[in-house]
Amino acid sequence: MSYAGELKCHRCLRCNGYGCPDMLPGLGGVMGGVNFQANCADWKALAGTVSSEALDAVEVLPSKLRCGPVTGAVENIGFANEGDFYYPYLKNAYDAGFGLCIGDGCPDEKLKFGIAAVEKIETDAGVDVGTGAGGSPLDAAFFIKPYPQERLFERIEWIGSHARYIGIDIDSYNILTMRNLVNLERKTAAQLEEFRKRAGVPFVIKGVFTDEDIELVKEVHPDVVYISNHGGRVETRKGSTADFLAAEGPKLKKYCDQLWIDGGIRTRRDIQTALYYGADQVIMARSPIRATFDEHYDEFVKELYET
Repeated sequence: MSYAGELKCHRCLRCNGYGCPDMLPGLGGVMGGVNFQANCADWKALAGTVSSEALDAVEVLPSKLRCGPVTGAVENIGFANEGDFYYPYLKNAYDAGFGLCIGDGCPDEKLKFGIAAVEKIETDAGVDVGTGAGGSPLDAAFFIKPYPQERLFERIEWIGSHARYIGIDIDSYNILTMRNLVNLERKTAAQLEEFRKRAGVPFVIKGVFTDEDIELVKEVHPDVVYISNHGGRVETRKGSTADFLAAEGPKLKKYCDQLWIDGGIRTRRDIQTALYYGADQVIMARSPIRATFDEHYDEFVKELYET
């Protein structure tokens, strides 16, 4: 089916951050797009430090891949209707064998659309979700914005047994697209621990990208550390997730069970590089967003497995 609306992505031949600097709302990056651009460029640079034979030996499997947590279908992507985006975006990833990431936003309907899409996929697949946390056989990870604690606990109730993982976007407390709309806060280790106990499923700290974030990880010992600078969409230090993984990944591995990463990952070689450097899951958003809107998801997936 075709979707009402007009894609805000410029459909650049190479999605590398140079075609949409500071395009927020939209799919661009802040600070002139510098981190978006670095994210994309540095995977190739990092791959150049490893032999081709070593990278070729890294197997790319759908179980190692996830679609990124995305909301804001109207203001950021260009859909005419917010609710039109979530099911096809997540269903395409599910059909490809990828894990799912579901995002949060303002208003609350954005998270609720994501939950409803997961419920529909479960129903379509004839799966029994069960009654306890983590009851769904879908590999679904939900990421909640850093609202005050009581609102976080409410969201845990909404998500219910659909989550295999639940995480908090620690870097989005000052994200431009939600600034002055809602009360978001920088979370402490104690607050994250309280949330983790309430969630009752493996806990993810998403948005790890600074020295301060590393110290937070050391205190909390989450199940998953998710390296991210929000695709270059949050104001933070300059740099790429690729370089951060290479420099800090071994240290972070001591304080978690898994490392996840996103940021500028476009090709099979990018995926192999991330996995070689210790990532357990590789997450993509802009490419599957465009592939969903333009209805070429099969081609997008095929390219990820081509040598």
